[in-house]
Amino acid sequence: MGINFVRYKIDLTSKSLSQRPSTVFPAIVFNYNWLPAPKNLNLSLNDVHIWRINLNPSQSQLQTFWATLSSDEIARAERFYFPEHRQRFIAGRGTLRAILGQYLGIDSKQVEFEYQPRGKPFLAAKFADQGLLFNLSHSQDLALCGVSYQHQIGVDLEYIRTMSDVESLAKRFFSPREYAHLRLVSPEEQQQIFFRYWTCKEAYLKATGDGLVQLEEIEIYLIPNQPSQLLVSGNWVLRELTPVENCAAAVVVAGSNINLHCWECGIT
Repeated sequence: MGINFVRYKIDLTSKSLSQRPSTVFPAIVFNYNWLPAPKNLNLSLNDVHIWRINLNPSQSQLQTFWATLSSDEIARAERFYFPEHRQRFIAGRGTLRAILGQYLGIDSKQVEFEYQPRGKPFLAAKFADQGLLFNLSHSQDLALCGVSYQHQIGVDLEYIRTMSDVESLAKRFFSPREYAHLRLVSPEEQQQIFFRYWTCKEAYLKATGDGLVQLEEIEIYLIPNQPSQLLVSGNWVLRELTPVENCAAAVVVAGSNINLHCWECGIT
């Protein structure tokens, strides 16, 4: 199995900034220059790699992924009731194995995972000296995988969709300031703002692994035409992403400075 990696470079110059229809919370939209990826993947201390993964591969690709899964992953896949959910799990876990195998210099099937009490996977202790940390998120047929070197990382992804109870959810899970901001915009814009807040908060929770923290305790500051800010104790970097149209995503990394690189992952 071969992996075709294509990098898209983030351009944060003034020409790369554009606005959504909202006059209150214009979003930053990144321009991507597609470049050939290096043959060898290297992570420096402040590097963060984000992988965009298609969870709707061909049947032959699914069979290839299936052959790399461990017995517990196969058992989990077989428990899914709906075929599309089963296929997405196989594609996501198979691609994750392929990505991590590239960094570790081993075959996908040789990648081994252990699990935290809440089910979050991490590399087995035998790979601890590699310093490789990762986090995976998916929505429908799209997934994002964040990889860092010795820095805790969390990634969250959600397709923006219409919800009738967005204000009541925001009142329950957002801070008073965030809730007030949400009520300033039109109903159409509320959907976008809600999922931006939500993915930023979830990415932080996934980075810390702290299930005791409530969403309303995580303060997010959305600044027009500027990167959003994470207002919590400690050193954390928050970056919002737009992996595809009508989709909100965020990555949170421990530290004070990161070099973010985004990659498209395809199977050949």
